Amino acid sequence: MKKIIYGLFFGDSITYGEYDGVFGGWVDILKRYALQQFHEGSNNELILFNLGIGGETTEGLLKRMPHELAARNSAEGNIIFIGYGANDLAVKNGNRIVSPEQFKDNIQKAVLHAKEYSGDIYLVSILPFSEKIDGVEAASGKLRTNADVLQYNQRLKDIAAQNNVHYVDLYAAFVQDKEILLSADGVHPNEKGYGVMAETAISIIEKYL
Repeated sequence: MKKIIYGLFFGDSITYGEYDGVFGGWVDILKRYALQQFHEGSNNELILFNLGIGGETTEGLLKRMPHELAARNSAEGNIIFIGYGANDLAVKNGNRIVSPEQFKDNIQKAVLHAKEYSGDIYLVSILPFSEKIDGVEAASGKLRTNADVLQYNQRLKDIAAQNNVHYVDLYAAFVQDKEILLSADGVHPNEKGYGVMAETAISIIEKYL
């Protein structure tokens, strides 16, 4: 008997799919893939919700996550993706937006919220930034470094290991070819980059179809 499984994707503008005018971002690619598989007779119906909000940090996530989870809960199973960090680690006006330790604490709380609804939780790594913006203040006033990406990603890996949840290493998929996978702003993926993200995630969601 077919199950109806919900996939909930929490994140910032990279989850939302900003800067991709072709495919709408990696979660939209996954949506179309899951729908196609359902029409072709997959075992289960996987319904995906893009819950990405541009500019959001883990502070914003904690405020809305319990409500989002309660509103979108399938009795037959949920998969939860959590992808944050590119905004948390930024420095603005000389101040870190969310410190590494606070980031770790926030993600830990988010995982505990998620575990109330699912045993299938995926922490998505932060992507590398282009060399041209590494340590350079952007027009938004935010300054980001690749050294901080490694530091914050380590927090995500530690939490995944400690809580027996999955770590999705999109950083590794990007780091060698980041200059051709990132858009002109050096932070968001371009269409090719979102395609790489989707390829990695398809191999994850296939086991639920």
